Amino acid sequence: MKPLFTTSLPSQQEYFDLFETTNWNQDYKLTPEELILSIQNSSYCISAYIDDKLVGFGRILSDGVAHAVIFDVIVIPKFRKKGIGSIIMKKLLEECKRNKIRDVQLFCASGKLRFYEKFGFIARSENNPGMEIRN
Repeated sequence: MKPLFTTSLPSQQEYFDLFETTNWNQDYKLTPEELILSIQNSSYCISAYIDDKLVGFGRILSDGVAHAVIFDVIVIPKFRKKGIGSIIMKKLLEECKRNKIRDVQLFCASGKLRFYEKFGFIARSENNPGMEIRN
């Protein structure tokens, strides 16, 4: 079961189902329509499929010159710890480098700090939450 990575957007229901695995929607309370619109407005998206099922996703919002923010790096629980999230991150960072983005930031979910540190991200000070990487 090797994942297939594509820049094609998932369907509304596929993305909603994936997003629901994070419990983030308990706070956001976004509808499937709102969620698909959020990814349609992204600068770049990468989807991971196994056997035609969406198992992972990540996206970038960027001004195209200086700044980019990585959002929604998600892998369904069944497929975590299999390298899918790492490949998604590598592809997102490659896109930032390809576009010569100087400052890449993200907001880290609880317990995921070490995962992002593997890619060169560093935690900012407590009074300036978030993480960033400079290319």
